[in-house]
Amino acid sequence: MWIPVGLLCFLASLASSRNVPSFAPLSKEMVNYINKMNTTWKAGHNFAHTDIGHVKRLCGTFLGMSRKLPIRYAFSDKMSLPDQFDSREAWPNCPTIREIRDQGSCGSCWAFGAVEAISDRTCVHSKGKVNVEVSAEDLLSCCGMECGMGCNGGYPSGAWKYWTEKGLVSGGLFNSHIGCRPYSIPPCEHHVNGSRPSCKGEEGDTPKCVKKCEDGYGPDYGSDKHFGTDSYTVSNSQYEIMAEIYKNGPVEGAFTVYEDFPNYKSGVYQHVTGEEIGGHAIKVLGWGVENGTPYWLCANSWNTDWGDNGYFKILRGQDHCGIESEIVAGIPKD
Repeated sequence: MWIPVGLLCFLASLASSRNVPSFAPLSKEMVNYINKMNTTWKAGHNFAHTDIGHVKRLCGTFLGMSRKLPIRYAFSDKMSLPDQFDSREAWPNCPTIREIRDQGSCGSCWAFGAVEAISDRTCVHSKGKVNVEVSAEDLLSCCGMECGMGCNGGYPSGAWKYWTEKGLVSGGLFNSHIGCRPYSIPPCEHHVNGSRPSCKGEEGDTPKCVKKCEDGYGPDYGSDKHFGTDSYTVSNSQYEIMAEIYKNGPVEGAFTVYEDFPNYKSGVYQHVTGEEIGGHAIKVLGWGVENGTPYWLCANSWNTDWGDNGYFKILRGQDHCGIESEIVAGIPKD
């Protein structure tokens, strides 16, 4: 039976709110409360230099739109799937799978989750012959209304459809000068300690769509495009999602974020306390079981000093916070 996006998290929130004291988001009190609950994960201070308003802006995914793409089945019933799987180990010759990006002060998670998985799949399907960092800048700035509102939020389904119809050029991290259109929005220090400039809290403007490669890059914009042949949503069965990752590489997922999630440090995340703050898109690259709790292994786009070196685990098999109802993916063109 299909479970509405975020229903389980919402019910957990209602249940917990009856007996849970109110905490300021990102506060020491909230972190201490989560850890005293002794659940399946540990909290810590990831956002000491900013407030919850900044985190809300980073959660720039409009949920519930994945069904705009056709559903594709991986036929998991015909496959023998392992209990644990990590794309980084399965495809060690694909370096983008191990990369953690930083979306900066922009609600571009919908674009980052897409280009990260697209980059990985391009390598996986070429058997390691094509290694490219697909440009978040190109997708964020040029997709337009089909993808949403740029830094003010967007649709993962629109991102994958744009890739198949219009293609995306290459482009690395901020100031990397890698590829045709590297990311132009600088990272900022929203975490505890670091050398980057501190986040001011306000949202950055969406970059302009410039159909031109940066100076010094060889191929022109048109010839640098990478395309997909197909884009689709994956059934919300955990086994279908597992089979899709196992066969084709990482996927993009999205889920409802609550005030406790930004404090994640380790373990398998389950909603404990706090109100809903938005929808967030990420890359799902594997699965496993930790201390008896099944999880999805995910890569965030809040730099490596957030969470577990930029990664996190979230409860698998219960559509927790809608994570299994928002999986989108596609197949690269040869």
